[in-house]
Amino acid sequence: MRFALALIGVVFIAACAEDVRVVTAPAETAYGCHSKAHAGQDFTVCTYDITNDIRLFHSDPAGQPYLQFETLAREMDEQGKNLVFAMNGGMYHEDRRPVGFYRDTSGDQASVNTNDGPGNFHLKPNGVFWLTPTIAGVTESQAYLASNPNPTYATQSGPMLVIDGALHPDFNPDGTSRKRRNGVGVSDDGKTIRFAISDTAVTFHEFATLFRDVLNTPNALFLDGQVSRIYAPEISRNEFGVDMGPIVGVVE
Repeated sequence: MRFALALIGVVFIAACAEDVRVVTAPAETAYGCHSKAHAGQDFTVCTYDITNDIRLFHSDPAGQPYLQFETLAREMDEQGKNLVFAMNGGMYHEDRRPVGFYRDTSGDQASVNTNDGPGNFHLKPNGVFWLTPTIAGVTESQAYLASNPNPTYATQSGPMLVIDGALHPDFNPDGTSRKRRNGVGVSDDGKTIRFAISDTAVTFHEFATLFRDVLNTPNALFLDGQVSRIYAPEISRNEFGVDMGPIVGVVE
C-alpha cells in the first residue's frame, strides 16, 4: 500500500496548553497560490472558492489512471479547458486504486474505510474531503457516514489534521518525523478551500498548526507525504515524481 499554501499579525494565546486553539486575525483570502511561512518552515498555500471548478480525477474515459499532472493537463486542454492547479488527492494502493472512499463523475471506487490498520491512513480519526456544487467539507469518517452529504466529489485519507478546531490527539509538538506533506482544509462556512504543501520536510504538528492557526480552517485533512507534489503554472510549479492515484485539481 502506498501512502499515499501568510498571515502575519498579533496572536493571542487562548491558553497555555500546546493544542488549545490559537486566536488569530482572519486568514488571508486571496485566491490562487502563495508562499507562507509558519513555525520556521516554508509552505505553498492555494486558495479557491466553492464557485471555482474544483474536481477530483483518477482515470480517463478508458479507465486508465492519469498518473501524472501532464497527462491530466493534456486531456483538459483537449477539452478546451485549462488545469490551473493540481495536487495529489489521497492515498492509493500499488495499482493506484484509492485506499479509502473515492468519488468522481465516474462514480464510486470504494466505500468509506473505517477499518483498523497500519500507516497514516489508519491513524484515526481519518476523514473525507468532499465537494458539492454549493459547499465543501472535511469530515471525520464516522461523522461523514452519519451525515451523508451526498457529494459530487469525495476522497478519504488520514489522519485528520484538525478536527473541530483541535489538533489530532496523536500529534506531538516534539515529534521528530519529518516529511514533505500536503493536505486540505475548509473554512467554517464551507465556501473556501485551502490546499497546502510543505516546501521542506515538516512534522505533523507543524503542518496541522498551519491549518489551524494560520489558515483558520477548523477541519483539515492530510492527503499524503513523501509523494506529495503540486502543479501550479501561475507560480511556475510543475512537479514530477512517482505515478499518482487520485488527483485534486481546479479547472478553468
